[in-house]
Amino acid sequence: MTMVKMCGLRTVGDISYVNEAGPDMAGMIMVPGFRRTVTEDGARAMLSHLSASIRSVGVFMDQPEEDVINISSRLGFDVIQLHGGEDDGYVRRVRDALEVPVIKRFGASADQLAAAEGSSADMVLIDPGSGSGETFDLSVLGGLGRKVIIAGGLTPDNVADAIRKVRPYGVDTSSGIETGGSKDRDKMIRFISAVKAEDNQREETI
Repeated sequence: MTMVKMCGLRTVGDISYVNEAGPDMAGMIMVPGFRRTVTEDGARAMLSHLSASIRSVGVFMDQPEEDVINISSRLGFDVIQLHGGEDDGYVRRVRDALEVPVIKRFGASADQLAAAEGSSADMVLIDPGSGSGETFDLSVLGGLGRKVIIAGGLTPDNVADAIRKVRPYGVDTSSGIETGGSKDRDKMIRFISAVKAEDNQREETI
């Protein structure tokens, strides 16, 4: 089944929606200065309410390695996502220190896809807009022999088509499950339903 990550969660209320919808991963932005940024105390409160069946993801971007390691150690994230220009040595050191899987974000240009192909990260996230909700031509992912998570403008209405075109390891959404800048319970549930329906349809045709 296609892995689903819901990101940009900011409140305990968001976590209650996530627990109801049932994605595989729940992401929290630990990068200072962004609209969806959460504090360490805020993340701790959210994590205390997150279902044990959903893996928590701490999202970091171009921060000192020791900050990523120390914050993640205190909070106990299940997965780390590196969303900036971190090199492969950085990826390895963070993973070795925390002993958890690492997702590394790349863009959709030819050089970025080549870097993704060679990355030592456990999973690669292809997001051309770096979290802006920008869509891209999914055909560029053909032949990328990695555990690929696609992001960028995915909504309950288009995620099934994206899965059908690419058959990725996973899909990631944030703005696509919001209304007026806040997480929308119904959109979150519809997103999961759309993914499951597409996966089930594929199984029936194999």
